[in-house]
Amino acid sequence: MSLIEVVLGLAASMNLEIEQLDVKTVFLHGDLEEIYMEQPEGFTIKSKEHLVCQLKKNLFGLKQAPRQWYKKFDSFMVKHGYDRTASDHCVFVKKFSDGEFIILLLYVDDMLIVG
Repeated sequence: MSLIEVVLGLAASMNLEIEQLDVKTVFLHGDLEEIYMEQPEGFTIKSKEHLVCQLKKNLFGLKQAPRQWYKKFDSFMVKHGYDRTASDHCVFVKKFSDGEFIILLLYVDDMLIVG
């Protein structure tokens, strides 16, 4: 049985609310760590053709983009009191003192929130 089936079964048995989200242009939201590229054709400056460009923002198709998005999302969730589960690092849980809880499942740019 998959994790999503378990969470949906839990939601059904406990009469919990379920929300689904999709993040648009998700891979453009990550922060880059020292990624360099050759100067694009047509943008070179005379006598500086040997220099490279440092990327400040993600580009579509960049191999590092999914990882950088996850790192940014993970740090946001942990900062806001969510715990990452040991069995699946794309499942975040937040427990409240009154016994209530929120479960968030992340799959690339799709989220399922149960609580």
